[in-house]
Amino acid sequence: MTYYVYILASRMHGTLYVGVTNNLARRVEEHRNGIASRFTRQNHVHRLVYAEPFEEIEAAIATEKRLKKWHRAWKIQLIEKGNPDWHDLLTP
Repeated sequence: MTYYVYILASRMHGTLYVGVTNNLARRVEEHRNGIASRFTRQNHVHRLVYAEPFEEIEAAIATEKRLKKWHRAWKIQLIEKGNPDWHDLLTP
């Protein structure tokens, strides 16, 4: 099974949310439908801007916890390293 650490954003340089899941498409859809997280629903945080796969759930959870403690600027750098225009990674 593959696990994902992901970052959602409300817009470019907007509000960020870090999470972990074993089904990225389903989890992002839950956020978009307002049933996954009160925070993402209230702050309109629905754009998938970063995702990193892991084979082990322990590694994914450890990375999620580490990213949540990062400074905002570090998270933005991580996003822009692989997605400089903050495109939604699940939008065709």
